[in-house]
Amino acid sequence: MSNKHIASPQDRLLTEVELELMNIIWSLNKVTVKEVISHLSSERNLAYTTVATVMKVLEQKKFLVCSKESFAHVFLPLVSKEDYENTCIDHMVTNVFDGEPVALLQRLLSAKTLSKDEIQSIEDALKKLAPLKEENE
Repeated sequence: MSNKHIASPQDRLLTEVELELMNIIWSLNKVTVKEVISHLSSERNLAYTTVATVMKVLEQKKFLVCSKESFAHVFLPLVSKEDYENTCIDHMVTNVFDGEPVALLQRLLSAKTLSKDEIQSIEDALKKLAPLKEENE
């Protein structure tokens, strides 16, 4: 099962720091470097220039777009969190689980002990998928 397609710049996985900043940006949507810094955890001591540089790299990778408003550069995400999550899942299925999404799901389910509520939530999600699968066949 091969999902080969022409890779876009957004298909690349983010580094740990890039992802940390993107999570802040996704939660706020429209941000300045200063706003991103103010939302970093207190243990995370990144210099203004470091955050600005990483955000410029994210702009070059086409994850962000930058515009100048008044005296500040304002950044907006070009890639949604959901789209990036899909990219990560596709990457894992293809590169870690040999193209087998069931193997990924089985691994996720066996990775930790699930509560009854979590199991029920998964069962409910699967029941919602069943009619969709039948329609597509």
